[in-house]
Amino acid sequence: MITLATRMSRLGTESAFEVLAKARALEAQGRHIIHLEIGEPDFDTPPHVVEAACQALRGGATHYTPSAGIPELRAAIAAEISRTRHQPVDVAQVVVTPGAKPIMFFTILALADDDTEVIYPNPGFPIYESMIHFAGARPVPLPLREERDFRFDVNELRDLITDHTRLIILNSPHNPTGGILEHEDLAAIADLCVARDIPVLSDEIYEHILYDGKFESIATFPGMSTSERTILLHGFSKTYAMTGWRLGYGVMPVSLAEQVTRLMTNSNSCTSAATQWAGLAALEGPQDSVGKMVEAFRERRDLIVEGLNTLPGIACVKPRGAFYVFPNITDTGMDSRTAEEFFMQKAGVACLSGAAFGEYGEGYLRLSYANSLDNIQKALDSMRRALEDR
Repeated sequence: MITLATRMSRLGTESAFEVLAKARALEAQGRHIIHLEIGEPDFDTPPHVVEAACQALRGGATHYTPSAGIPELRAAIAAEISRTRHQPVDVAQVVVTPGAKPIMFFTILALADDDTEVIYPNPGFPIYESMIHFAGARPVPLPLREERDFRFDVNELRDLITDHTRLIILNSPHNPTGGILEHEDLAAIADLCVARDIPVLSDEIYEHILYDGKFESIATFPGMSTSERTILLHGFSKTYAMTGWRLGYGVMPVSLAEQVTRLMTNSNSCTSAATQWAGLAALEGPQDSVGKMVEAFRERRDLIVEGLNTLPGIACVKPRGAFYVFPNITDTGMDSRTAEEFFMQKAGVACLSGAAFGEYGEGYLRLSYANSLDNIQKALDSMRRALEDR
């Protein structure tokens, strides 16, 4: 019998993939399931990006690359972040990874240790808490509440910071709520971090999927540049519909980038060469597909929010970014996990329990509207019938 290391008991999971597997099993039995559980755009990767990868493969991009990424892509990322965050970014600050999760994982491994604490948004992407536990640090949840449009209270953050705080994680636009941190929030967080000399892992993967206002990064505030205290987590999956390509990156102080690169060398060796050339084409090529996708998401958002607010026992605030809604289901009388199973079995709609995103997600569901208007309407109709027939 194989004896597992104790640390494996501290490792969590991402329930979206578990619910997807359950939905696929029901489909194999002949059930029709509408998928609102998985967090990926339902659009195709832009053709010029696909062609760039094909050309790269035909041209011999089938070998190892430097662990931190090919110089051409790293330079393009540095130029993009320099332009959009209004700061000089050196190529040495950029590390390219297979998906954005490794930046999350490696940053926490590199900074968090026993007897340290990491503050993270809750509800939030479940891998934050999982990785904090795995690294041996103490996860400190920062509640996001509906009455504040799922923005946290900066005074509450101040109270959570201790001498053991090693890292603060931010995510805006936010998964699972679609909430946005306002300018005054970011300014206050920056002041706290500078005063206490605490770095921030800023998950900005949904930067371009924004419906209201202008995107702001904490990296633009005094003392918080990517050469000082911000580790910027980003990638290509959401913006360019490239989830299956597995391509992400981090921009951070050089001293940390060197350590993250060592973790890459020890784990993945490098990111796929052809995928990196595709990423270069995505960054430097036409951007019209991004705008079209966001407008499609906006239309779907409006449909699903309006529909959910007509269902008995459900209330939903309108998200400002990403492609998720986080409706309050308290008045249905079901807890989150019961509701997840209820809608899967009785309505044929796959969605996620809010509790899968942390203790403060209880009483909510997450539904992805990365699906067609027709399927969203069918899901709403089916959910209504299921609730009325209870």
